[in-house]
Amino acid sequence: MSTTRLLTVEAMRRVDAAAIAAGTSGRVLMERAGAAVAERARALLAEGGHALVLCGPGNNGGDGFVAARLLVEAGYGVDLVCLVAPETLSGDAADAAAGWTGPVLMPAGLGDLGQYGLVVDALFGAGLSRGLSGDAAALVARVADAGCPVLAVDMPSGVDGDSGAPRGTALRATETVTFVALKPGHLLQPGRTHCGVVRVVDIGTGAAALEAGFADEPALIHNDPDLWRGTFPCLDAASHKYTRGHALVLSGPAYRTGAARLAARGALRIGAGLVTLASPASALPENASHLTAIMLRACETADDLDDLLVDERLNVVLAGPGLGVGAGTRDLVGVAAAAGRRLVLDADALTSFKGQARLLAAHLADGDSTAVLTPHDGEFARLFDGTDAVEEGLAKPERARRAAAVTGAVVVLKGSDTVIAVPDGRVAITDHGTPYLGTAGSGDVLGGFVAGLLAQGMPPFEAACAAVWLHGDAGLRHGPGLIAEDLPEMMPAVLAAL
Repeated sequence: MSTTRLLTVEAMRRVDAAAIAAGTSGRVLMERAGAAVAERARALLAEGGHALVLCGPGNNGGDGFVAARLLVEAGYGVDLVCLVAPETLSGDAADAAAGWTGPVLMPAGLGDLGQYGLVVDALFGAGLSRGLSGDAAALVARVADAGCPVLAVDMPSGVDGDSGAPRGTALRATETVTFVALKPGHLLQPGRTHCGVVRVVDIGTGAAALEAGFADEPALIHNDPDLWRGTFPCLDAASHKYTRGHALVLSGPAYRTGAARLAARGALRIGAGLVTLASPASALPENASHLTAIMLRACETADDLDDLLVDERLNVVLAGPGLGVGAGTRDLVGVAAAAGRRLVLDADALTSFKGQARLLAAHLADGDSTAVLTPHDGEFARLFDGTDAVEEGLAKPERARRAAAVTGAVVVLKGSDTVIAVPDGRVAITDHGTPYLGTAGSGDVLGGFVAGLLAQGMPPFEAACAAVWLHGDAGLRHGPGLIAEDLPEMMPAVLAAL
């Protein structure tokens, strides 16, 4: 059983409840979870090594008791610490603790952590509802200071399973074992960094229980090729440049043209049949000196753009990179939206609507235009100032979801954990990338990738998700020394592998 859907903490509770109601006891589920943890612990430990298992007061701790018992049975040394006296545990956790026949140490009785080849963190898991304090916080700090390899059960203790945010002190794991499906906190930063390598284990809850968990929740999805592969453009014998779409990229004035050229190159490399760069006449020689396959047109004003868009073959307009901030850019966006074109808006096109997200939404609605917005955090804060999308304390998926609802557009909230939201409530989270993408112009190329896929007819949400994943894949394949110009040139290898 596998899924690209992500389980929130509450959804996971519903999955467990549905599985139990269908006849699989909670104790059986805990035994399976603990066995999966023990299996990974054996893989991380030297033969006959010594592990420290940390158990909390809930079911996560119960998983730890099971894992500890199985490790001992397999010939490993185990010390077990529980935050509470075992007799105070209840339900399945109490039954699991009863199966442990070794001593139970309290945190105060714990010796030198340097003796352990692995620490199994079964303190709290994904459902932690408040910051760590007291013995728990002190124990987590000791483990962090010791530098031991850590295997986390479900989620490193101290990390919120829904947002990935640390609640005060939080462990950093070498590896995390989670159950049934990924949780948002496994993908969102900084939770993703705290988790290390994440392994998803099927503990036999069943497909019906999984569907019960997803019921009545907006879809949270892992951005993976399985999400969009079925809509990805494919060529056949009848394909030609006009069937592959024609993207129009708007360029800024002379000496501010590089960002638009990067975007245009990205659109062409990802498969658009034709790409035209439209710039003020004074910038045409500058652009012509750099471009060959990409065509050029003069465009000074919104009226000029209106004239260009008489050609209905120009099916996508990308506006923003290096375009300039102000009323002129707002007018260009208004004309493109009124023409009903698919739009990709980035950078200056977003900042030009600072605090006017609803005005942008009105432009898009008036022309029944489909748009993909690609802001980084700063652009997002400027555009959505005065809306509930910037309410303090919101997790990144909810911020993007609210922004999509405000504008009626697909919103790509960029970062090392890029989130893509659509007005119907779906949100995809991306974990496929590299810090080497943090370089000037990288986001401009991403905008071009989105435009190129839209030009070929890909649905907007899937086009945005695919562009983000492929952009990340290009960065991963290139690695150190990456500059933005490299990203379009990586596309042949990326697409061939796909």
